[in-house]
Amino acid sequence: MEDQIKFYEQKLAFEMDPSDLFDALNNGEKIVAIDARKVFGYEAEHIPGAINIPHREMSVETTKHLDKDVLYVTYCDGIGCNASTKGALNMARLGFKVKELIGGIEWWKFDGYATEGTKGVKEGLKIECAC
Repeated sequence: MEDQIKFYEQKLAFEMDPSDLFDALNNGEKIVAIDARKVFGYEAEHIPGAINIPHREMSVETTKHLDKDVLYVTYCDGIGCNASTKGALNMARLGFKVKELIGGIEWWKFDGYATEGTKGVKEGLKIECAC
C-alpha cells in the first residue's frame, strides 16, 4: 500500500491535467505553460498565454530570462508526441520546477478550453473530464 501511495504522489508531482492547469492560470498562480513544439506548431495554435521554447532549443541561454521561482508546465500535441517530455527533462536539467501537461494541447481542447494562433479556437470540443 505504501509503495502505491508513493507512486501516485510522484506521478502527481510531475504531471498536471488540463483542468488543473486552466484553474492555476486563472487563479493567478506562479505558473507558465511552455509549448515545447517547433515554432510553426506554436504559431498555428497554442494555449493562451503560453510561451514557445522548442525542446531542441532549451539551453541556459534561451531560458536565462525565466524566473526559477515559477512552475513551468510543458506541453506538445498530445499522446503521440514526446516534445513535452523532452522539454520537461531539459527544463529540470536547467534547474527549473517543471511538470508535464497530460494529453497536451489535444486534451486541452477536449476539455473545452480556447487556443490562440492562426488556427486557434474560441472553445474546444467540450468533452469535459469529470476530474
